[in-house]
Amino acid sequence: MVECPGRCRGQAREKKLARARGDLERLGRGLGGRYYPSEKEVTERIAVITRERRVKGSLRTTVGTDPETTRPTLEWHFDETALAAEASTDGWYALLTNLGPEVTSADVLANYKGQEAAERRYSNFKGPIAVAPMFLKNNRRIEALISVICLALLIFSLVERAVRLALGPVIKLAGLWAGQPAKPTGRPIFIALSRLRLIPASGTNPAAIPRPPPLQAHPRTTRCRSSPAPLKSRRS
Repeated sequence: MVECPGRCRGQAREKKLARARGDLERLGRGLGGRYYPSEKEVTERIAVITRERRVKGSLRTTVGTDPETTRPTLEWHFDETALAAEASTDGWYALLTNLGPEVTSADVLANYKGQEAAERRYSNFKGPIAVAPMFLKNNRRIEALISVICLALLIFSLVERAVRLALGPVIKLAGLWAGQPAKPTGRPIFIALSRLRLIPASGTNPAAIPRPPPLQAHPRTTRCRSSPAPLKSRRS
């Protein structure tokens, strides 16, 4: 079991209750109208609210019909006892793992918290590596393509890791974005490196790498001329 920080306790529950209240108040104003002329429509709408707002355990409703006006009636409230029971578990959630007993609870939590680092690589698949749909004739070619893409992603990630390790205690690196230092990630690293040029040695002049020009004002909205273009759909 993991305890969430105090700032998140009860916030989600209060939001869903507020949304459920708003839905129920709108339903009450529409009783007997075009959309809720009878108990059947009111009951169906309550079922939708209960399901979408996830308040089945605490919402109590009574639907009836006014004998004088034949209009449907609705009474509702939230059960305070049920809400108190829910509040007692606010901020707690369970982690289920298939790791061995030798793995401590702290390691399980660290692995869980670190999963977003792996999930961020999906954006690299569709961004800098520029993977696009391709039509291949057989599964072997699909496997080969995915293998090449994964190798490219591995290199992409290793370059990012090497730069961060070389920085040591420094978190941000100047020169990646115009006007401000930034935490080095794969894409700006490769964009910065793509602007470097090697002048081969000639005669008595040794080989040299000239200083690159200043960064553009809005590098996020520009694309380096040497950066790879997305793969286009084709048949192979």
